[in-house]
Amino acid sequence: MFFIMGISQGRKNFAYQQMCICEHCGSYCRYEVFMTYMYLSLFFIPCFKWNRQYYVRTTCCSTVYALEPEVGKRIARGGQAEILPQNLTKIQAGCRSRVKSCGNCGFETQEDFEFCPKCGRRF
Repeated sequence: MFFIMGISQGRKNFAYQQMCICEHCGSYCRYEVFMTYMYLSLFFIPCFKWNRQYYVRTTCCSTVYALEPEVGKRIARGGQAEILPQNLTKIQAGCRSRVKSCGNCGFETQEDFEFCPKCGRRF
């Protein structure tokens, strides 16, 4: 008899989103919460999860923060929890380019346009 087993890493995004002002770039953005974990699969079915860690990513500059486990567990259960700055530890600083360049005509602007003001194509 053969057993097909494996250990892998997974990620789960939560529907929780909170509006905030980014401490890194100063833009108005949302916190997006996700969890990473390791799991054991038996016959390609996940059986056991461990090493759960909760993270927050900002939508403006993609800065990643580690979230306190208690707050992360509350969000994972579907409860409403406010994420405070003292609940976060910066893991990876994001970057946001202030200059947008059109791939079609090469027009550069510092404004936050969806479409190029010169040629009309999406940035």
